[in-house]
Amino acid sequence: MALSLVADFELGKDVLPWLRAQRAASEARGAGSGGADVLENDYESLRVLNIERNGNIIYTYKDDKGNVVFGLYDCQTRQNELLYAFEKDLEVFSCSVNSERTLLAASLIQSTKEGKRNELQPGSKCLTLLVEIHPVNNVKVLKAVDSYIWVQVIKNSGHLPRDRIAEDFVWAQWDMSEQRLYYIDLKKSKSILKCIQFYADESYNLMFEVPLDISLSNSGFKLVNFGCDYHQDREKLSKHLSLCVFTNHTGSLCVCYSPKCAAWEQITYSVFYIHKGHSKTFTTSLKNVDSHMTKGITFLNLDYYVAVYLPGHFFHLLNVQHSDLICHNLFLTGNNEMIDMLPHSPLQSLSGSLVLDCCSGKLYRAMLSQSSLLRLLQNTRLDCEKMATLHCALSCGQGAQFLEGQWRQRADLNTNRVLSDFLKIIQWISENVSACHSFDLIQEFIIASSYWSVYSEISNVDKLLPHSSVLTWNTEIPGITLVTEDTALPLMKVHSFKGYWEKLNSNLEYVKYAKPHFHYNNSVVRREWQNLISEEKTGKRRSTAYVRNILDNAIKVISNLEARNLEPRLTPLLQEEDSHQRLLMGLMVSELKDHFLRHLQGVEKKKIEQMVLDYISKLLDLICHILEASWRKHNLHSWVLHFNSRGSAAEFAVFHIMTRILEATNSLFLPLPPGFHTLHTILGVHCLPLHNLLHCIDSGVLLLTETAVTRLMKDLDNTEKNEKLKFSIIVRLPPLIGQKICRLWDHPMSSNIISRNHVMRLLQNYKKQPRNSMIDKSSFSLEFLPLNYFIEILTDIESTNQALYPVERHDNVDAEFVEEAALKHTTMLLGL
Repeated sequence: MALSLVADFELGKDVLPWLRAQRAASEARGAGSGGADVLENDYESLRVLNIERNGNIIYTYKDDKGNVVFGLYDCQTRQNELLYAFEKDLEVFSCSVNSERTLLAASLIQSTKEGKRNELQPGSKCLTLLVEIHPVNNVKVLKAVDSYIWVQVIKNSGHLPRDRIAEDFVWAQWDMSEQRLYYIDLKKSKSILKCIQFYADESYNLMFEVPLDISLSNSGFKLVNFGCDYHQDREKLSKHLSLCVFTNHTGSLCVCYSPKCAAWEQITYSVFYIHKGHSKTFTTSLKNVDSHMTKGITFLNLDYYVAVYLPGHFFHLLNVQHSDLICHNLFLTGNNEMIDMLPHSPLQSLSGSLVLDCCSGKLYRAMLSQSSLLRLLQNTRLDCEKMATLHCALSCGQGAQFLEGQWRQRADLNTNRVLSDFLKIIQWISENVSACHSFDLIQEFIIASSYWSVYSEISNVDKLLPHSSVLTWNTEIPGITLVTEDTALPLMKVHSFKGYWEKLNSNLEYVKYAKPHFHYNNSVVRREWQNLISEEKTGKRRSTAYVRNILDNAIKVISNLEARNLEPRLTPLLQEEDSHQRLLMGLMVSELKDHFLRHLQGVEKKKIEQMVLDYISKLLDLICHILEASWRKHNLHSWVLHFNSRGSAAEFAVFHIMTRILEATNSLFLPLPPGFHTLHTILGVHCLPLHNLLHCIDSGVLLLTETAVTRLMKDLDNTEKNEKLKFSIIVRLPPLIGQKICRLWDHPMSSNIISRNHVMRLLQNYKKQPRNSMIDKSSFSLEFLPLNYFIEILTDIESTNQALYPVERHDNVDAEFVEEAALKHTTMLLGL
């Protein structure tokens, strides 16, 4: 299943065997009796009370005398320890111990002999005690009230604060890990969510308040994460409202809400993305509903995602970071492996993606399984599910970072498994480039993977880089309807922020003022690159220092990429100059660096420069890996790089995926690895008929590089078919490259082209001057007056130019060469 629940702790395996061993040792000493029956009774009363902030687990059970015993399971040493025992028949609701294990606080109710709560006994029902368990047993009554109390042991037991920090609230949630209290009070029938942050020095602050469009006036009182109440009626629980708050380290704040459910035919739930300033309300219809259904909706915090599921019916994975488009959420219904494998008992979501099954006493660590998501990616048919599954898989694998050399060298099995799964995703994409109709799969993979590769380096990078190539999504998701509404932003009650609160405040400021959004795009790079290419064609180019700086940027990217990739590449990429791609690469470095410097205040320039190099080099590396996956599958070899071989079905398949890569990068105006166009052209010459090949060249699908054309001229002989190909290629080259290539081809056609270019260059600024009409015939080998007169003019111009601008001639191209080429060409035309 895509959601993996890995059991970190289980009462039946981690505690019960130890209790049995303790009992057996005690009986062997003659200190007790009771046998197996008592052990089974112990197991029935054995339950988890609290997951401490350090991960330790406090549990309780009743011995054969009815005494309440407290034990602790150390998550680091995997050892159990008995903490304390009350020699009374009590019902415990919460318990906590300090890190030194010298103080224990417990909240409990005295039970009757029948084992039920003594609701009619006068006086306080709930008693909270502070017990000094080491070095002496000293019990202090902290509080005696009529309701349940959650306890946490404080450092200074001698000074117990009596501050009343909140009252008249209808709902509350305690975050043990972050030491935060969320609660809702009603003001004029409006639900106001508030949060109090507690600190190590026992001080606290009210951090924010925000109105929520939910009705709690008739919902009754409810506490979340204040301990497990094992006596709740499950049928009532399933029809009760569900409300919980989830946060993560990126500064997200989500409120998940499901109202009371009178009937199960249709179910509604909402997620308030407080950090985004909007809410989404989902409605789905259930099939095959049991009239005695006892299961309610469960919300789980999965870091970058929130999971909503109803056992046996649906599973909804909601993207917390990028909630704008519904296609980034995964919604599954019916008979699905992911749904069937999830526990059907009520779960309690804790901090750090921990999930507690109160009924079985199991503590799970919830995480997305990349291998299972890959299977789902391979089997699902809907574009929206492919999109959502791809993003889930990349987020849990953190994208292209698993292609890094340092990851490849690690012996960690889990890392190697994730790396293997990521490479399988690349393989699947290379085999299914046409599988999606609503979006370009290669584009989405490149953009999303590059985004995740640098996501962890700087906190605000998600606001500056695109995470998806899709900007809008208007197609409905089958099985669910959605209503999106803007919500009020929280009113922050403090003015200085640190840690999580700084990130949340940054998110809120972005929602307020970032219009339009700050996401980077290559539009500026496109214009500048086109200007530079145009200047190159006309022979005019701005300062040499400017261009050198751009090309130096490209060199840094290539070096950064090669330093991180220690394995030899299968494909001949990154091995040639390809000045156009290096210009594009260097311009992107320059523009992206300026973009970050504008918006990342206070970040070191050197760190920004390295992040830019990482981002662009990883983008190029992804393209290399997609191509290599196809190259490896079709088992291509180095002889493919020669023009004198014939194309195969395998070569055509690689040519096709290269064409799709080119389409994907062209529309986003992303650079390609140097050598890409050369390889693409070679495969095109192998696989395409001449008219198709020339059409691809003319339409820009194939870009002729100097390396590719040079190799073509050298590899192919001068058969009639090859002559036609060579000539068709040469006439399509830019003038500067064309002139260099023609000199490599010893053929009358190339001589003709060289001559034409030479004459055009000489005559482009020629002004006719009065001339002597008498021509010295002795200087010409042939008496053909038009040609003789023309050659005389060219000789004159060459002499003048040589006097004014003395330069070295190249390959003896002069008027005499032109004359010889003209005569040969005429001879050929006349068939002589």
